[in-house]
Amino acid sequence: MNLSDNLLPAQWYWFGHALLAILLIKTVPATPWQRLKIPANHNLWLGACVALMTIWSIKAGIKPGLNFHLLGATAFTLMFGPQLAIFGLLIVLAGVTLTGLGGWEAFSLNALIMIFLPVWLSYTLFRIVDQKLPNHFFIYIFINAFIGGAFAVTATGLASTWLLAAGDAYSLKYLYSQYLPYYILMSWSEAMSTGMIMTLMVVFRPQWVSTFDDERYIRNK
Repeated sequence: MNLSDNLLPAQWYWFGHALLAILLIKTVPATPWQRLKIPANHNLWLGACVALMTIWSIKAGIKPGLNFHLLGATAFTLMFGPQLAIFGLLIVLAGVTLTGLGGWEAFSLNALIMIFLPVWLSYTLFRIVDQKLPNHFFIYIFINAFIGGAFAVTATGLASTWLLAAGDAYSLKYLYSQYLPYYILMSWSEAMSTGMIMTLMVVFRPQWVSTFDDERYIRNK
């Protein structure tokens, strides 16, 4: 995570900029901006951005581009939906980049790997579960939050490993032995933190979670 500048071939960064621009052009019109006109939602969204900015600033690393930190992408997606989660996480990424914890040249690739990929996977899993499985509180928490969080971090780790190896930043053997195994621990931490946070919110503040409806998941049981 947190790729740095000059770590990969220059054309890769330009490709990342182009792909990010295309995705943003498609995402902006589909974003429910009207939800942020409600003061409570606006404050919650900004509060989540600040909280994740702090979490992303607390990281461990062994070499440039080989950093580890919790993502929070699954929780953000379940709370606000994919579009608002994407723009919130872009603010988070911009914040940590401004503090020197990331490179502006690598901003687009970081956004694709740490934002678009985990948000898309988290929301896709939610949609599949919502359509195929019963509407049950424990299914929502265990699969969408717990497994979804672990899945998102694991996918991010695999994507960053492939990118670093394909770009000859580090050897695949080194990444397999010194980088990728730590994502097993990170996925467990992400799963536990996401599961606990979402459990507390759907129990005490269900109105904060846009993908959760207590009429469907609790009261009709």
